[in-house]
Amino acid sequence: MQSLDIISINIWQIVVSLLNLVILFFIVKKVLFEPVKKMIAEREAMAQSIITEANETLDQAKEQKTLYDTKIAAAHDEADAIIKKAVARADHRSDVIIENAQEKADGILRQAKIDAELEQKKAEEGIRREIVDLSSVLTKKMLKREINEADHREMIDEFLQDIGEIS
Repeated sequence: MQSLDIISINIWQIVVSLLNLVILFFIVKKVLFEPVKKMIAEREAMAQSIITEANETLDQAKEQKTLYDTKIAAAHDEADAIIKKAVARADHRSDVIIENAQEKADGILRQAKIDAELEQKKAEEGIRREIVDLSSVLTKKMLKREINEADHREMIDEFLQDIGEIS
């Protein structure tokens, strides 16, 4: 068999290589891992502060929304109250207008009745005057001539016909 001189184990070389590896590990750890860890911690802190700030902003927004909802509800209530007042005023005004119109209508009716009564009285007065005039004419005729029973009946019939024509 052949000897394997090519493959030999050199302990010093392994120790130096391991020592180089450990030194390299500490250098890389100091130069790379620590700053990277620090940077990661800073970013983590920054992210946490952003999340905290966002949560605070969300809480404030919820409070604002609750406040605005309350204000909107109050505004709706106030608007409803204003509308109710306006409706009540309009109802009152319409009642007043209707009452005034009713009073005017009653006044017009009263005036029309008074006017009708006056016209009726004037007509009655006119009829009375006509009757008086006719009576005076009849009396004059009767006084001018002598009246017998036939003339008397004829005059009464004439008088009644004149009264019938007038009314």
